[in-house]
Order: sequence, then structure tokens, then C-alpha cells
Amino acid sequence: MSSPSRRRALSRMGALALAFGVRGVVQAASIIAVRVWPADEYTRITIESDAALSQHHFIAENPSRLVIDVEGLELSPQLRDLVGKVRPDDPFIAGVRVGQNQPRVVRLVIDLKQPIAPQLFALDPVAAYRYRLVFDLYPTHERDPLLALIRDKERAEAKAARDVQDALGEFIGRIDAGVPAASTPEGAETAPRLARNVPRLDTLPRPPTLAPPIPEAPPPGSQAKIDRLVVVAIDPGHGGEDPGATGPSGLHEKDVVLAIALKLRDRLNAVPGMRAMLTRDADYFVPLGERVRKARRVQADLFVSIHADAFMTPEARGASVFALSQSGATSSAARWMAKRENAADLVGGVNIATKDQSVMRALLDMSTTAQIKDSLKLGGEVLGQIGKVGPLHKGSVEQAGFAVLKAPDIPSILVESAFISNPQEEAKLRDPEYRDRLVEALATGIRRYFARNPPLARSRQL
Repeated sequence: MSSPSRRRALSRMGALALAFGVRGVVQAASIIAVRVWPADEYTRITIESDAALSQHHFIAENPSRLVIDVEGLELSPQLRDLVGKVRPDDPFIAGVRVGQNQPRVVRLVIDLKQPIAPQLFALDPVAAYRYRLVFDLYPTHERDPLLALIRDKERAEAKAARDVQDALGEFIGRIDAGVPAASTPEGAETAPRLARNVPRLDTLPRPPTLAPPIPEAPPPGSQAKIDRLVVVAIDPGHGGEDPGATGPSGLHEKDVVLAIALKLRDRLNAVPGMRAMLTRDADYFVPLGERVRKARRVQADLFVSIHADAFMTPEARGASVFALSQSGATSSAARWMAKRENAADLVGGVNIATKDQSVMRALLDMSTTAQIKDSLKLGGEVLGQIGKVGPLHKGSVEQAGFAVLKAPDIPSILVESAFISNPQEEAKLRDPEYRDRLVEALATGIRRYFARNPPLARSRQL
């Protein structure tokens, strides 16, 4: 080969090698963020990167640990930060170790506190996220939410009984110490000491009040007394990887609706004969279908999903209540909101491979005319009460195809507490007093619904 030909061949080889080298640099992923979302139900770890990642994993024993090899990565400060993001009270993770196992292969070793059934999957870019690698650590045995509800009720009743005993003991102790329980009218005959040591019925402390009376009396002919424990499923929208809408000053929908839901749970739990169950009680993501399934597992009598949505313009204002529709949305705004809320699974991140899509579609298509009719009744009661707290976006219950409202046998509504995209309404959502008034309105609407529509007998009593 002549010298010029050799030089041209070497030049082509050099260009090819350079091209492969540049391509390798381009393909190397950079870490954008690592996040950990601990909860009693499961813990999620997310690695977000600017390129798709792949992984291989296995569970090792003695001690129990999950080993994950992530390909296409070099060890970075962001990955090392994962070690410090694990909270001591995480129910599943005892600790995390990170190291460079092979060139461009990072190994994560997750030390476990209990046996797990891990789900690992990748998500394509959506909304504000780039590529995500998700590790969901579920317990091997799912807890029974109905049993948890029963135990929670028993603990509350035991505490109420202890409070009565403590109050009575304090009262008797004051009498034994010679402290009069009530002033004696001047000139009245002093009773014998033995008699004074016996507390009179009218001076005994009253037991703690579990709840104030129903604010408004039920209409004539309705059943005022509920004969069994009533279960209300409260669904704080979004959570975890899915922040929901964000207000002008940075308030996240997922945070404000969780705060409202926790207050509403406590308010309803204080009502005799009623118990509330949350679809999430902390900052973690729950898929839409799972929210429905949770309500059905505890045989809920009602399902109330709480949101604080945004609209295309910041001028939108006022609270709204929605029920399901089988024949299209009642307005273009309702249709737009339903489409936005139904996209929550894409943002939050669902492991599609583990879901039986045909079963899920069947569940979400079984909604009945009777369910929608009862949902409209519930929505009317709630809308009437929250209209006393602030302005309404629309004076009637709207309807649209919200996936989270499709439990076939549970009256279900979605409450938009305010438009977080409106600066004035975002400020209201930050206000604890507004939240308290909203919770009281929701609780009153729910109780009025039950007063007019007593729940039927349950096959499995609580």
C-alpha cells in the first residue's frame, strides 16, 4: 500500500475510533436526582437521569439485602447522596451502600429490615421528569386494611375509656384531699363527711365528648341513627413522585390536600359510629386503580377524593364537586380536569408489567347508574356546605370521566377545594383557618348525606 493510501486508511480508522469514543461519551447517563419515598405500605427509590438506564437485581440472604447493578453509570456525588436520604424510621430499608462494581456499572446494596417483594421498572420522560429508574419495595405480605381499621377503632375506644377513668380518679382524689367539688351555699347544712366522700351524680365529670351533635337535624322520615359502623374512604390526590398542581408561590397540591385529608379523618373519627380510611397518609404515590381497590377492600360506604387543581388561566376560582359521568362531561372545564387527573399514573409512575390491564379495565367499567345517582346526592350535600365557606366555581355538581370515581358500588365524589393556580386561592389553601372551615363543611355534608340515605346492612360487620 502506498504511503498516501496508508495515511488515508489510518485517517479513516482514527475518525471511526473517535466517533465510537464520542458516541460512548454521549451514551453515558448523568444523574439528575435521586429520591426516596418511605411509607408503611411500600418504599420507593427513584433514580432520574438524562438517558435511559437498565438494571439487574437479586435478593441475597444472611443478612437480607437487595442488590441492584445499574448499567451505564459511573459513581457520582448524586448517587452517594442516596445513602443519606434513607430515614431511620423507614419500615423497609436499614441502609444503602453504593459502589463502582465494574466499569460503567454501579452497584446498590439495600440492607433490608423485613422480607420484600421488589418491583423494579423504568419510566420514559413525562411532565417535568426525564428518564426514571424506579425501585418499589413492597412487603411480602400485604396488610389487611379492614383489620387495621378495626384495630384503630379499638385503640380509640380504649383511649376514650382511659380518659373517663383518669377524669373520675382525679375527681375522687380531689374529694379525698378535702377539696370541695362545688361551693356550698352560705347557711346550708353541712353534710356528714361520709356523705361528702360520695360524689353526687350532678358533680361527676362528663366523659369526653366524641363529637358535637349533627349541626342540622335530618329531615322528617329519615333515619337519624346509624345502626353500624360507617366507613368513609378519604383520598388525598397525587403524592410522592406526582406533586399535582403547583401554585404561583410554590405550594404543591399533594401537600395541601394531605393536610386537609388528615384533619377530615380526625373529624370523622370523632363521630360515633363512623370511621375514616385514608388512601395515603403520607407523601407517597398511589395509582388511581389502587385507590379504588383500597376503598373496596374496607367496604367503604363513601369515597371522597380531595384536590386543589389548577386551570389554564390563573383567574379560575371557586370550589367544585364532581361525580362520575357515563355519557360525557357536563362542561369543557370538567372534561379538561378529568383528563388531567387521569394522567396522574403517568406522572407518578406505575409498573404496567405487574397490572392485569383487562381486570383493571373491567373494574373501572362496572360503574352503575345507581352509584352515579347516589354520588350526585352526596355531591349535592357537600357542595351546599362548602358553598358556605367560600365562592363556588359552579353552583351544581359537575360530571366527567374521572378514573378514581369508578368504584362500581361506592358513591364517589371528587372535591376541588380551590384553584391553587389562583394566587388568592393559593393563599387561602395555606390558611389553617380556611382548612378547618373546609373540613367542617365536608364533614357536615357527609353526615347530612347519611342522615338522608342510611347505609345498608353490611355482610362483614366491623
